[in-house]
Amino acid sequence: MHDPLGTLTDVPWHTLHHARGNAVDVPDRLRAMRSPNRSTREDGRARLMALVTHEGSRWSVSAVLVPFLVALVDDVDTADREDVVGLLHAIALGDTSLPFEVDFSAGEALSADELATAARPDAPADLAEAAALRWAAAAYRAAADRVDSYVRWLSDPLVAAQAAELLAYFPPTPDVVDALVASVAPASANLTLAHLTGYPKVDAHLTTALDSTALDVRMTAAVALAFRLGPDLPSEALDVLVDATPPPAPPGWDRSMRGFVTLALRRVGL
Repeated sequence: MHDPLGTLTDVPWHTLHHARGNAVDVPDRLRAMRSPNRSTREDGRARLMALVTHEGSRWSVSAVLVPFLVALVDDVDTADREDVVGLLHAIALGDTSLPFEVDFSAGEALSADELATAARPDAPADLAEAAALRWAAAAYRAAADRVDSYVRWLSDPLVAAQAAELLAYFPPTPDVVDALVASVAPASANLTLAHLTGYPKVDAHLTTALDSTALDVRMTAAVALAFRLGPDLPSEALDVLVDATPPPAPPGWDRSMRGFVTLALRRVGL
């Protein structure tokens, strides 16, 4: 049987660090997330979240965690997979929000010695901030390298909504767009499609979704069309935004649906 954590011992954890220092405790936190005991899994995730995304910052160990978290979600025998996607999101993206326009350049020129100094509790503030950007960039790029996995998750009802939200932060490709259009979590996918420029076929897909029997699908389609078309929003989409009571936002999205509707109406000019 495949073990998604089978290569943990290949990583030199003692050379990496997190918010509390040396990262040698990280493998045990990851193994806890495979426990048959729910409280043990929850504790493992919570402790890992606190260690590697402290106050939105990432650390040298953060990027190294990404492939292990993706492997855990890829394995359908992993419990609480949707919560693991949430942890992956926090590590890959920190506390950023859409539109994703983070400038990582400040940390690119740091030497190995400077990064080692930045890991110390007494590191100068400017050096620590630059290093945090460097580690954030590494975590983001590690996550970007695994978009193919997120696309596969779009057909898995347990994690499709979270996967759709995650894909909003990475450059789209025609394959990604096609997978979002076909996702089993259409409401969440619609909100991601709202943020993907180009791809005219998306407008036709969202217009068709306005006829869905599911309110969350109709509402997110109308929001997405408003984001994409602005004042050219078709009247049937505007009617949904103005007349319908917003449902809860799809899993994975932090903003309330009412908040999305407010932003959508601003795009339209109302």
